Amino acid sequence: MTVMVPEAPLEQTEPGQVPKGDGWFVLNARDARWQPSEGRGAYCIFEGEPEFQQLGVHLVALEPGEPMAMYHWEADQEDFLVLAGEALLIVEGEERSLAQWDFVHCPANAKHVILGAGAGSCLVLAVGARQDSVGPNWGGYTVDETALRHGAGVEEETTDPSVAYARFPPRKPAAYRAGWLPE
Repeated sequence: MTVMVPEAPLEQTEPGQVPKGDGWFVLNARDARWQPSEGRGAYCIFEGEPEFQQLGVHLVALEPGEPMAMYHWEADQEDFLVLAGEALLIVEGEERSLAQWDFVHCPANAKHVILGAGAGSCLVLAVGARQDSVGPNWGGYTVDETALRHGAGVEEETTDPSVAYARFPPRKPAAYRAGWLPE
């Protein structure tokens, strides 16, 4: 039996287009909603209503020194590809410099964070599974001296994102701004 999957309509909102429904869609990153936060870069949000069930997919634009997240681990794997610029990976307490086209695989439970590095902005594609890392047992934020030294760590272990990100302003939906994506 052949099943036809319908196209999900894109709804235009002030901060950008949002997919509505379970169907397939095409959405340009410059037309999508973004969620910037001072000191934490800007996330491109491709998901709509409902959110993706199996994979989370984001583009993350970072300036030098900006952390993508706080140092953490998740119950599912996460993978990252540096599309432009330079970044710094802290994984299991070790630093690794990243350049364009470097791919990072973090299996479940690997403690990690990525920060912008170099002289200019960087763009990272982030993909994460959503089998076990949703709900109360998603993962956690752990204390790490290397992450703390780079402003990307917590001083006390927690599983509560509001505690881990308390020093940052909340992310708010926004329209794409020039410079978040390479030309």
